Amino acid sequence: MKDFGDYVRTARARRAESEPRFSLRQVAIRIGVEPAYLSKVERGLVPPPSEATIVRLAAELGEDADVLLALAGKVGSDLKKIILRRPRQFAELIRQLKNAPDHAILKVVREVRDGNW
Repeated sequence: MKDFGDYVRTARARRAESEPRFSLRQVAIRIGVEPAYLSKVERGLVPPPSEATIVRLAAELGEDADVLLALAGKVGSDLKKIILRRPRQFAELIRQLKNAPDHAILKVVREVRDGNW
């Protein structure tokens, strides 16, 4: 998987090919950061921005905020709150699922969502 900066640069550049509003400068302004800062983030010269900035960037680029947060080595504050309510159970769940194939994880998600326990 790409690192955060590469992923963001690729996603933004792909959109900029057909829509000029995705230039580095315009995206930076819309998400509330300096263009020079966003350039440094994309080139991996500075650490990824705050959670709030990553969420705005994800929305601007039409990307999944959880994916961008994970690439940045972060967990959304909403997920942190959930995990902190039952840290042992969630830690064990994640450890048990770490090598499971995607279809198995999706099955667990569907069962929980649908209340099939």
